[in-house]
Amino acid sequence: MPDQITKMVFDVTARRLDAQGSTAHCKDADILLDTRLAGRRDAFNPAELLLAALSACMLKSIERVTPILKFQLRSVEVHIHGVRQDVPPRMESIHYEILIDTDESEHRLDLLHENVRKYGTVFNTVAPGTQLQGVLRRVWSSQGFVDSRG
Repeated sequence: MPDQITKMVFDVTARRLDAQGSTAHCKDADILLDTRLAGRRDAFNPAELLLAALSACMLKSIERVTPILKFQLRSVEVHIHGVRQDVPPRMESIHYEILIDTDESEHRLDLLHENVRKYGTVFNTVAPGTQLQGVLRRVWSSQGFVDSRG
């Protein structure tokens, strides 16, 4: 009998609250969704959710691989910039920057970046349909991270 491959499954339920927004529910978590036609500042719209999912995928990949590589880091931050085209509506390009506070060598940083690109579920889902490019670079503790939330 052939070996069975175990597959992960995911279930999310989204519900319209009213014309102002919606929620998504998974496990014990809820996310407020910006589904209002005029938009809203206190929730992620669908494109922002996609970019957030991509950044979470990168962070989770780093969490998964650092113990295997015995990679030491102090902090990680991901910045993502997406460009949407109108016709047909799609995410045309996504550029990311992964900032890592670490003393690891450049070779080890390249190895970590390779693992992020190779083994991320959302990364590998998005990459074939968009121009997905980015860098992983070192920052030092003394530089700190720039809060781009304005």
